[in-house]
Amino acid sequence: MKKFSWRTTVLVAAVVPMMALSACSSTGGKPADTGNVGGGQVATTDRIKIALITHAAAGDTFWDIVRKGAEEASAKDNVELLYTSDPEAGRQAQLIQQAIDQKVDGIAVTLAKPEALKDVLKKAADAGIPIVSLNAGEGVSAQLAAFTHFGSNEQLAGQAVGTRLAAENFKHPICVIQEQGHVGLEARCAGVKAKVPGTEILYVDGKDMTSVQSTATAKLQASKDADVIIGLGAPITLTLLKSVTDAGSSAKVASFDLNADLAQKIVDGAVLFTVDQQPWLQGYGAVDALWQNKRGGFSIGGGQPVLTGPSLVDKSNAADVLKFAKQGIR
Repeated sequence: MKKFSWRTTVLVAAVVPMMALSACSSTGGKPADTGNVGGGQVATTDRIKIALITHAAAGDTFWDIVRKGAEEASAKDNVELLYTSDPEAGRQAQLIQQAIDQKVDGIAVTLAKPEALKDVLKKAADAGIPIVSLNAGEGVSAQLAAFTHFGSNEQLAGQAVGTRLAAENFKHPICVIQEQGHVGLEARCAGVKAKVPGTEILYVDGKDMTSVQSTATAKLQASKDADVIIGLGAPITLTLLKSVTDAGSSAKVASFDLNADLAQKIVDGAVLFTVDQQPWLQGYGAVDALWQNKRGGFSIGGGQPVLTGPSLVDKSNAADVLKFAKQGIR
């Protein structure tokens, strides 16, 4: 796979068997259906409890991939994984407090809106609970007591997209942000704009795909010079394809992140490319790092983020990536 040659930390993840995990979910606390990949051996260390708390919105398949990685690491490491999520920052903070009250052995958390989480994360740190962050908040992770962060550098990812678009002579991108105030999404579009100054930002409500489609359609109809529209997540990008058709626009479509449907659209030529942050690795790495910290005081990353991306997926490698996307691990 083609990769950008920026500073990266390599994470080697052994694929191991799934166990039945007792996991709380944001949709009612039922045990997670982990499946069964077969073979391998579970760690003999004492069983520990780790909370994974994300800002995932219902129905966003990206988080299924993050969770799948976390569940595989939990199976290997003899971890009881408690997964909860809420896109509203105040409620995400409440979930962190619940994890503290449950006396978990570690917390893995996304920092999309870090200001709302800083106080409760300080409580976790004061209680002696180790913290890692993932996916969002790389720049503030250490300040919020996380010993490492698993994710992509979103500013660099945005610049990568901008550089690619500039090289292909695009002048007027529309960068669509589905959650205003999300630090990672804002950084992506800022990175694009740094390379292509004519970039416009369009805010949409990512929880309502009908609204996303109509808002983007209206913007494309009003912006006749728009030559490319960029989605910051696979479901958003797939919806933007409909908007381009509805608007009768000649704009091309580019993306961040990945799922099997988006990979197929790249294979088919309907989407130019995407920049993938490899979410399976984020979930796996976050849980495994907390287990390693518990078992031996290890601190993965040496105080620096562990970069899982950006990784470019375009026509040249999308068919290979699609094979893994269909397995739910890309």
